[in-house]
Amino acid sequence: MLKKLFHAVLIGLVCAGLILFVLPQFGTKGALLNIYNNDVASFRDAVRIASPAVVNVYNQSFSPSENHQFQVNNLGSGVIMTQDGYILTNQHVIQNADQIVVALQNGRIYEANLIGSDSLTDLAVLKIKAENLSTIPQNPARQVHVGDIALAIGNPYNLGQSVSQGIISATGRNAVGDSVGRQNFIQTDASINRGNSGGALINSLGELVGISTLSIGKNANEGAEGLSFAIPVEIANEVMEKIIKDGRVIRGFFGVQSDILFNNGQEEENGNGVKIKSVMQGGPAALAGILPDDVILKFNGIQAKSPAQMMQIISNIAPNTKVPVLVSRAGKTYEIQVEIGEYPLN
Repeated sequence: MLKKLFHAVLIGLVCAGLILFVLPQFGTKGALLNIYNNDVASFRDAVRIASPAVVNVYNQSFSPSENHQFQVNNLGSGVIMTQDGYILTNQHVIQNADQIVVALQNGRIYEANLIGSDSLTDLAVLKIKAENLSTIPQNPARQVHVGDIALAIGNPYNLGQSVSQGIISATGRNAVGDSVGRQNFIQTDASINRGNSGGALINSLGELVGISTLSIGKNANEGAEGLSFAIPVEIANEVMEKIIKDGRVIRGFFGVQSDILFNNGQEEENGNGVKIKSVMQGGPAALAGILPDDVILKFNGIQAKSPAQMMQIISNIAPNTKVPVLVSRAGKTYEIQVEIGEYPLN
């Protein structure tokens, strides 16, 4: 009996020794190693990687009443996207500015040129004359998931660069305020206050996942808390490239409305199709013969699955391009040629 007990104790001690030896070798990114080293769990490496590329943006207006001096009209943040000085921020941050000033985290200050802006995505591209600037790493292959850690970096209330932490609360939000149907917002509970707009939303590895843009529940009339939003980095990059190329975003225009949130059971039997709610008079769809209550099955050869997907397809088609649209009407299918227009500017 004692021999068996001694044997069991010996095996237990050996196993415990192996665990204590092996776990630190495989736990260099885990909490166990931090405990052994009397360290704390931290996202400091992610912040260290990303924060040098987040800048303060000041919207200044010329005031004759203030001895002809510039005064700060609005403030926000921005993200350095290229080493040669292209910066993304929100359009509302720099709107109606007489002068745009960008302050880097190393203390350098630049006057920025506005390359262009886009009201539908609330994005603007700035350019400063600088070289070898810090940028935030991006990983297009890494998908954003609900529950991922999210860190928002910006300049809230001009206090200086600050970091707030939360999680990804939702993705694909396209019904927020005035931006209904025009976005696929990332929703997060990381705090985004006045001055954070245009800043960076990063993951726990310091990779850029979005441009902070909007928060709900920041005044006395709104009771919501923890509702903040960011523009996904893939959309931000696409808009930036178009603005740099053309000075604005040129989008295709179809001229119809559909139910943004649901198709209300109007899908075809195969589960696809988008029902048209109304057709804009004189628009490309109306001129081609598209009617209300038509169900679009395919658009330019691509199966129509949702209004948001269709809007993305249409916006990426060059104006004056003719495309085939397959529609279902009163039990019959028709292929209609539609000449895409250009989305009207505000």
